[in-house]
Amino acid sequence: MFGFRYTKAADEESALRAAAAGARYIAGGTTLVDLMRETVERPEALVDINALPYTSIEVRPGRISIGSLVRMSDLAAHPVVRQQVPVISQALELSASAQLRNMASIGGNLLQRPRCLYFRDVSAACNRRVPGAGCAAAEGLNRTHAILGTSPQCVATHPSDLAVALVALDAVVVARDTFGQRRIPVSDLFRQPGDTPHQEHNLRAGELITAIEVPVGPEAARSGYLKVRDRASYEFALASAAVALDITAGVVRSARVAVGGVATVPWRLPAVEAALRGQPPSVKVFRRAAALAAEGAKPLADNAFKVELVKRAVEKQLSAVAAMP
Repeated sequence: MFGFRYTKAADEESALRAAAAGARYIAGGTTLVDLMRETVERPEALVDINALPYTSIEVRPGRISIGSLVRMSDLAAHPVVRQQVPVISQALELSASAQLRNMASIGGNLLQRPRCLYFRDVSAACNRRVPGAGCAAAEGLNRTHAILGTSPQCVATHPSDLAVALVALDAVVVARDTFGQRRIPVSDLFRQPGDTPHQEHNLRAGELITAIEVPVGPEAARSGYLKVRDRASYEFALASAAVALDITAGVVRSARVAVGGVATVPWRLPAVEAALRGQPPSVKVFRRAAALAAEGAKPLADNAFKVELVKRAVEKQLSAVAAMP
């Protein structure tokens, strides 16, 4: 470990002021502390934001507002969320361990760093950790890496299950800094690596996520999350699918589909959604739509199996969600 300064923010103003001076925010610390211990991250200063008032879950007409400091376990267990937006509860309950879910904040979950083994190995080449160093994963052990949204500079998958569900639901992040507040669609929060993989999101320096707003429409209640992984618990996705459907009078009126574990950011599938709209829910329709799930995929030496895996995951979850009462 290395030396750093630590302060506790008493209010939003003091937190923003500390961040403007270069401090990093810390809440649950379930990712940041590990990275500091491994010297992957070496912040000179931390500001603890746990005293800030972002801990409520507010149910409003057509919308649920979730404070960024709500713990994963509390959001997953919320009765309205479980009933009206089950895809969120399921994505959270399939994430991490129970102990980590009790500690980790919702805002921190969205901003997790990559789980690429080369990113976490300070002796390996990684453009996310050291811009211009190279990408050891591209020619190395890349079975768990991305097939969508990659670049020659980085092939790491985005680790958050919750983010996949939020992208499918068109959720919005509310963020604040010393210049004021703004609202950012979750789909626009994350950046594909391109030539700048170290720039992982579109938050400004010192900007703080204060809340996530989730629209609650007819498709949200008929929703679910499927996670395919190497073992049944505490493992990151090889492929995942968040699906929300509005089925009215025997026809798919609206479809929202996003996938994880296969892309550098949570990956929305508009072509799959378009193939479902106006169609009667059936195995044939779901299979035809799911066949579009890997369009544009660029598999690596060890992860070509993900092309078929993500198609099957989407097809399976479409059938499961359509069968919901």
